[in-house]
Amino acid sequence: MPSIDFLRPRLVGARFDGHAIPLEFLKDLAVLEEMIVEVAKWRFLQAHPGRHRSPRGFTDGISLKLTGVEEGSAIPVISLVIAANTLFALENQGYFEEARNAVVSAISAAEKSAVVTQFLPEKTLSYFDRMGRSLRDGEAIEFTTPTQAAPARLTKETRRRLVLASSKVNELTEETTIRGAVPEADQDEMSFEIQLTDGQKLPAPMHTPHMETILDAFNGYKRGVRVLVDGIGKFNRNGRLQGFESIEHVNLLDPLDIGGRLDELRELKDGWLDGQGVAPTTVGLDWLASAFEDRYPDDLRLPFLYPTAEGGIQAEWSHDPNDVSIEIDLAHKTGEWHLLNMQTQAEETRSLKLDQDADWKWLSDRIREIAGVQHD
Repeated sequence: MPSIDFLRPRLVGARFDGHAIPLEFLKDLAVLEEMIVEVAKWRFLQAHPGRHRSPRGFTDGISLKLTGVEEGSAIPVISLVIAANTLFALENQGYFEEARNAVVSAISAAEKSAVVTQFLPEKTLSYFDRMGRSLRDGEAIEFTTPTQAAPARLTKETRRRLVLASSKVNELTEETTIRGAVPEADQDEMSFEIQLTDGQKLPAPMHTPHMETILDAFNGYKRGVRVLVDGIGKFNRNGRLQGFESIEHVNLLDPLDIGGRLDELRELKDGWLDGQGVAPTTVGLDWLASAFEDRYPDDLRLPFLYPTAEGGIQAEWSHDPNDVSIEIDLAHKTGEWHLLNMQTQAEETRSLKLDQDADWKWLSDRIREIAGVQHD
């Protein structure tokens, strides 16, 4: 069975280091095969203008298969496999190679903000809505062909350009994580709504594995119970989230969940404090959310978070008889630690550099000591 080296896409990003390919990426390769087949049929029709459809059995005896993974950033080896003694498949090999070249050229055009439809028809661009949607910021899939040595990079941004290059597409999907409440759940329709901090309500399907968690959140709506939802979000052409195509994970949030509280503080506007308070910046809140996610231990109690008049954040812990607070300067990524023992009136202060691992370790160790929590 002849096998032809067809594509070697290079996966770029920290997730792909160490010769590793996340299983979710295999879905992207399956979509790539679907697209190559449809573009090959289109190339056949271009070469035969008198025909209205590709011949029956056009793909019989020919397929794309993952035949290996090379090191570096992970590089899946995709081969074009042709069944032995299949003359029709051998004749069509050229259309598959033309399809590959067209797809890579379109990705390259999107990267350069050039016209994508000079390489692919509009109807095939919708495949990019399902290919590459697991890509994260800073990640890319690099494609080369025998006729294009310079890598064509599929990123979150180029994928978006490719999908929206079709006038027939009104929305695109992306992997999405949000926090919200559940004001409505319909067990007959197997659907529910997620309410964001700004009041927007997003429809989503309710799958059986998540039903118990969703109903718990629905029953706790009046008490402020919130959930963390991971799934495939549907966005309009302006990038606004409209709802969910599918849900992968739903988890109940801690009442003091940092991300949820910071989402609430994003709604503040300048003048929020009797006309005077400065609203915290989105960039600063993003940094603080990531810092707590990456550096604050899961076994410790979360702090209460409050905005300060200067545009910062105050984090407060109460471990009787100690009151602990850190006034956080988002712009400079610093914090002023203050501890007051309510019995002895003894005080403790310290300046922290919250962009430094060492100071986060000191903070977590000190909170653990005050709370009497043993280190795992």
